[in-house]
Amino acid sequence: MSFKQFLIKQLSLFFMLTTLITLAVVLLGSAFDSEARFGYDALLSPLTYAGCCVLPGFVTFSRREPKPRELLLRRALRFVLTEAVVLFLAWRSPVVDSSRPIVMLTIAGSVLVIFLLVLLIDWLTNTAEAKKTNAELLEFQRLHGADSASA
Repeated sequence: MSFKQFLIKQLSLFFMLTTLITLAVVLLGSAFDSEARFGYDALLSPLTYAGCCVLPGFVTFSRREPKPRELLLRRALRFVLTEAVVLFLAWRSPVVDSSRPIVMLTIAGSVLVIFLLVLLIDWLTNTAEAKKTNAELLEFQRLHGADSASA
């Protein structure tokens, strides 16, 4: 994968994460601190978290296609780094009550769920692209196979 393709994929991931993190913040905030009210600056939190969660992906970048074992190791490394970044940001945040273990465990669980959702969405997208490419190849073979048979 070229670095340009990688950056485009990371940008797509950023927007996907922003959406999923916003949903997680709403759900967790409603569960743990439903009476809290925030200003407009709180709208930057999902963007900040998403941006920081995209950064571990740069550690796993490679121009060549990784072997399945390498891919799993890279995903595991990315997950651990993402978990560490989010928990650190939550711990440093004045808004998050990091003194309550249940809050931190719930945040860690949310990171896992979001990570798995991103993998699922990525897999569904790749599957759809592969099906489309295969259909186009079959059509190409059908059209050009008929041309070479008649020649």
